[in-house]
Amino acid sequence: MRLFPTSLILVATLVVAPALSAEPSAQEVIESAIDLLADKMEGRQEELAADRQALYVLIDEVLLPRFDRRFAAQVVLAKHWRSADEEQRVRFIEAFYQALVRRYADGLLEFDQERVKVLPFRGDLTRKRTKVRSTVQLDDGTTVAVDYELVKRDSGWLLFNIVIEGISYVRNFRAEMDSEIRGTNLNAVIERLEKEAGIVNDG
Repeated sequence: MRLFPTSLILVATLVVAPALSAEPSAQEVIESAIDLLADKMEGRQEELAADRQALYVLIDEVLLPRFDRRFAAQVVLAKHWRSADEEQRVRFIEAFYQALVRRYADGLLEFDQERVKVLPFRGDLTRKRTKVRSTVQLDDGTTVAVDYELVKRDSGWLLFNIVIEGISYVRNFRAEMDSEIRGTNLNAVIERLEKEAGIVNDG
C-alpha cells in the first residue's frame, strides 16, 4: 500500500471548510474554503509552528463547525458504536476529534493554495452524501487525488471522510479502532485518545 504524508490528511480536511453565508453547493464549499484557509494562514506559519495551542485554535475555528464529528465517529466505531452507551459515544466523539487534530496539525503549516486544484463536480446533489474530487501537488512534484466525502445536514454540507489515492482515512481508522478495541476494550481506547488529545476526564 502506498503511504502518504500524514500531514496531507489534515490539509485536505481543512480545505473543505465552507463559507458561513448562504448555503453553498458542495463545489462551492471546496472553492470558498481554499480562499478562507489561505487568508487565515497568511504570514502566520512561523508563529503557528512555534505555538501549538494557537495552531489548534485556528484548526478548531476552521474545522469544528464544518465537520460532522458524530457521524465520522459512528462510521469509525462501526459495530462498536451500537454497543456503546451514550456517555462512551460522547467521550469518543470528542477524544477522536481532538486526537485527530493533534495527530495531523503540522499539515496545516504546509498548506499551499497554489497546489490544490478542485475538479469539476460530477456528483448528485439530490442525495444525502456526495463526493468532491481534487488533486494536490506534493513537494516532489507528483500529484495525488484527494476526494472529499460530505453528508447533507440541515446546516449544509459537512465533511466526514477523506480519500487520498483511494485510501480512506475512515476505513483506516475503523480498522485501527476495531483491532485496539478487540485487544482491550472501548473504555481503554477512549482513555488512550483522551490522553493523546490532552483531555482531562473528571469522571
